[in-house]
Amino acid sequence: QVQFVESGGGLVQPGGSLRLSCEASDNTLGYYTIGWFRQAPGKEREGVSCVSVLSGNPYYAKSVKGRFTISRDNAKNTAHLQMDNLKPEDTGVYYCAAPQVMGYGCYDSSIPEGEYDHWGQGTQVTVSS
Repeated sequence: QVQFVESGGGLVQPGGSLRLSCEASDNTLGYYTIGWFRQAPGKEREGVSCVSVLSGNPYYAKSVKGRFTISRDNAKNTAHLQMDNLKPEDTGVYYCAAPQVMGYGCYDSSIPEGEYDHWGQGTQVTVSS
């Protein structure tokens, strides 16, 4: 079963930037829609952004639109989440995930967590001065 591995988290000051990366364990990332989720302390996990494997169109949650950019490089088996102008409320564990079913998981106005089957272990992002 494919596994996803995140990297790139860390501690950054408000207004700073981080770039998260996600790789598939078996070099098959290009076959999957990729979603990024995050979970803040004491809160439920929420969808942040996704990019469809079929259309290539991205979706962004309202809270990150204009600050985060999702991208994928299928040839390099890598997806990225560029996070700019970070705020303290962006703090949390960030997860890369993928649905097993092609075409699921990333729509014009939603990123339904229930459609995601494969999850990484997460990477911590802390935004603090």
